[in-house]
Amino acid sequence: MKWLSKVLMDGGNGLNIMYAEMLDAMGIDRSRIQTIGAPFHGIVPRKQAMPLGLINLPVTFGNLTNYRIETLTFEVVGFHGTYHAIQGHPSYVKFMAIPNYTYLKLKMSGPCGIITIDTF
Repeated sequence: MKWLSKVLMDGGNGLNIMYAEMLDAMGIDRSRIQTIGAPFHGIVPRKQAMPLGLINLPVTFGNLTNYRIETLTFEVVGFHGTYHAIQGHPSYVKFMAIPNYTYLKLKMSGPCGIITIDTF
C-alpha cells in the first residue's frame, strides 16, 4: 500500500490528476494507462495540457476500523507537480464527501460512522 501524503483536494477542479512519476514510484505499469486525445486547460497557466491517458485506481480514506474504498479515474500527466495527485470534484462526488474549508477537514460516511480527514 502506498500512502500519498501530498494530495490536493480541489473541489473546484473537474479532474482527478495523477502524475506519471507517482505511478512509477507506486510500481504501476504504464501499460495500464488508456490513451485519450482530449487536452485540458487550467492546470498549467495559459497553456493546454495533453494527458498521457486515463487510469482507474482504488482510493481509500479512513483507518483500519472505518474506511471507504472507491475506484477513481485519474488523468495521467507527464509533467512534474508539487503534489502526488490532485483529486477534484469527481472524487468528492464518488465518496459523497463534504469539505469544510474553515477547519480544513473532509468528512464522508463510512461503514462504522463518519470518516474525518485532516486536509492541511
